[in-house]
Amino acid sequence: MAKPVNPGRLRAATCAIALLLGASAALAKPGDDTKADAKALSDAAEAAQRQLHQSFTNLKFEEFGPAPVKGTIYQAIAGGRILYYAPASEHILFATVYDKNGVNVTALAQEASTRKRLQTIDPAQALVIGPSDAPQVIEFTDPDCPYCRALDKFWAAKAAEGKPVRRLIYFVSGIHPDAAAKAEHILCSPDQAAAFRTIYAGTAPKALEKCAAGAAKVKADAETVIKLGIGGTPTLIADGKLISGFQQAELEAFLDGKKETTDARR
Repeated sequence: MAKPVNPGRLRAATCAIALLLGASAALAKPGDDTKADAKALSDAAEAAQRQLHQSFTNLKFEEFGPAPVKGTIYQAIAGGRILYYAPASEHILFATVYDKNGVNVTALAQEASTRKRLQTIDPAQALVIGPSDAPQVIEFTDPDCPYCRALDKFWAAKAAEGKPVRRLIYFVSGIHPDAAAKAEHILCSPDQAAAFRTIYAGTAPKALEKCAAGAAKVKADAETVIKLGIGGTPTLIADGKLISGFQQAELEAFLDGKKETTDARR
């Protein structure tokens, strides 16, 4: 679950400010340029600024005024991402929204959506690498993605430190032209984990293994990727949280949290 953030670090709250000011912007009607309307708009902006400053006292405003967004704002999910739409002014906002307590409500919505979409994943279809008693992550990966290869090295380093993970792997084969063939090679190899490490080390053999089961798995993974709206690699799901890209700090925090939980039970 998303945790309250430090208000002093809320540089990203600019987007939230834009949303909060939507109602103020709606006061500016086309053609209204009378002094009364201008004063009302100025008063509304001042009131909004005071209200926002009460919630986020450490924020320093260089500028503050009506946003271009008008009317009701709707929340939508497209490709697994949260976005906001204001039909009255036809604005799309790729924003992070915080409530008055500093809670990232966009992240909460994202996590709820992720949990719902997780129900469509069949763990039995995954290529599993890692010990059964380790923390589990769902990983969407591409054999030719450089960040996916860096992630594989990271997992190996963490395992050497005594922090292994159990990886439920699904291949994304629609980005690089050779990804499907390399994924099939891994799946058709007698030792899939070893073949995975070799391919991700960048040392693919000239003759790649082929088999019907491997081809079927690659196809099934592609369907899962489309169903979940996965658009980039690596994409991970850890503790129900969607992590886009190789975000080392987030993965370190995930592993440290799991390590503390494990130690507490001993």
